[in-house]
Amino acid sequence: MAVKIRLTRLGDKGNPFYRVVAADSRSPRDGKFLEVIGTYNPLKEPAEVKLDKALAQSWLDKGATPTDTAKKVLEMAGVLQPTKYTPSANRVKKNQKPKTTEEAKK
Repeated sequence: MAVKIRLTRLGDKGNPFYRVVAADSRSPRDGKFLEVIGTYNPLKEPAEVKLDKALAQSWLDKGATPTDTAKKVLEMAGVLQPTKYTPSANRVKKNQKPKTTEEAKK
């Protein structure tokens, strides 16, 4: 059974509130889950995150994989280290012609 850490949506229309849960990857978004890890309220300024860090870390140690959004929430709570964006070294900038193989060798 593959376990994912993900968000389940609660709250009214236009007023979202999320639970951070450990769930079987095959279950629907708001379906059955194994355990509640915490909550996330994106409408507060700044966004409010309440997590049991030890519980989240234990699920990660057991092999649970967080979804992209859950990963950002875990980073905000300090459970995971923030991922840094590193641009590609081979990226072609705007208004710049790509180098040919002969120019690259020189």
